[in-house]
Amino acid sequence: MSSSEHSETERSYDPGPAAVLPTLDVVDGVSAMGPPVQLELTAVYFDTADLDLARHGITVRRRTGGDDAGWHLKLPAGVDTRTEVRLPAGRATKTVPPQLLASVRGLVRDRSLVPIARVATSRQEYDLIGDGDSVVAHVCVDDVHAERFVGPAHTEDWREWEVELDQGTERLLDAVESLLVTAGATRSASPSKLLRTLGDLVPAPRPKPSRKQLARASAGDLVLAHLAEHTEELLTQDARLRADEPGSVHKLRIAARRLRSALKTYGPLVESSSTDAVGEELRWLGQVLSGARDAQVMRERLGKLVSLEPEELVMGPVARHIDDDLSAAFQTGRKEGLQALDSERYFRLLDDLDTLVLRPALTGESAAPATQVVPRLLQRDAKRLRRAVREVARTDDRASRDLALHEARKKAKRLRYAAESAVPVLPRAKKLAARAKSVQEALGDHQDSVVARGKLREYGAQTHLSAENGFTFGRLHALEQYRGLEAERRFEKAYGALTRKKLASWTQA
Repeated sequence: MSSSEHSETERSYDPGPAAVLPTLDVVDGVSAMGPPVQLELTAVYFDTADLDLARHGITVRRRTGGDDAGWHLKLPAGVDTRTEVRLPAGRATKTVPPQLLASVRGLVRDRSLVPIARVATSRQEYDLIGDGDSVVAHVCVDDVHAERFVGPAHTEDWREWEVELDQGTERLLDAVESLLVTAGATRSASPSKLLRTLGDLVPAPRPKPSRKQLARASAGDLVLAHLAEHTEELLTQDARLRADEPGSVHKLRIAARRLRSALKTYGPLVESSSTDAVGEELRWLGQVLSGARDAQVMRERLGKLVSLEPEELVMGPVARHIDDDLSAAFQTGRKEGLQALDSERYFRLLDDLDTLVLRPALTGESAAPATQVVPRLLQRDAKRLRRAVREVARTDDRASRDLALHEARKKAKRLRYAAESAVPVLPRAKKLAARAKSVQEALGDHQDSVVARGKLREYGAQTHLSAENGFTFGRLHALEQYRGLEAERRFEKAYGALTRKKLASWTQA
């Protein structure tokens, strides 16, 4: 079945008992109000037993009646706006098509979707006509009968007005609303018919704490807010990767890394029995995605390097060879990543993250004010970086030094992430994050150079075995070697600015 995607912007209203729909052709941009069209609509809604979709403002339904009968997935897309994915109804009435669930698989996971409610709507729909006979909006008068199949038995009947934009603008929506309010209507307290039907079975979303609230928070509150933020980001990038959106592999890896880094930094605040396994699984997720991301980085890096070479020094189809190889590696890595995202192992990781955020096992230390606890944790991560840098100085051979620099990069990244998470509590930690980022980026460039040299040596050997000219690959290898040395010099300068005195200043409340 082929799907279609639409963006809908609409508002719903509760009309008073005596309210009568006003004539709306007096609104600027509306030249006429079409005659009513009678529709009988029935929608059966589906969700997990725990209402995972409804709790995120997402609906899945199978609707009969009307021009858009079929399966619908509605996703939040802003104030008053949702993205609706549609599929034909097909023959199945109780099994949601898997194709419809691709973008919400991270929420649904391997859980079954079951009918949770039925909403029958007797609708009178009016078209608002604008210039050139265009339909600028649809106004609906709905008599609704709803019943839910989860929780205590419940049925409800109500009347509702709904306005959905077609070719019109939000200014038109505001003007129509003004007339409806004057006629005795108020904006619906519930954002959808389904949520009204489910009532208190769906708790209100937990508000994201403000900067001011976090500044006065306990250490436990700070780490939980951080874990919640990046768990949500991981789910967002999960959906983007499944939709093949640009940059999604990289951003999903970053979300996993930030979560894993936070579990290490804030380890003393959370019982290790609830974090050790999660940290290892986040590490696994990053490794699974590394094939696609590494190929992406190398393709961009080496492609740019070749493009900067004088034409006479590029001997043979060098750019094509690099592009073909790394494009294929990216596709292979992405396929492996998508397979991992559909695995039971990944779904259990998401379950564990939910438990960590919603039912955390915090230690006694977590109750202390964050301003007292976090500076010590930052100092601890800074100490780890210092040890890693001392190890670099102790290495003699090139290979060992490269490995030691790579380990220092990991410690710098951990310090950066920790400092960024601490900014609401320690505003001056922003400077520490910036310094650590400079160290991380220099060492990241060095590591990319190490990997690039390995690939170029491989390409050179392949070219030689094929009796072709490998001159350019050797030249590019030498250029990357120089870039690696330059990156080391930038690292030494950046690390030199990360003094203990400044660190002490940046970690003060």
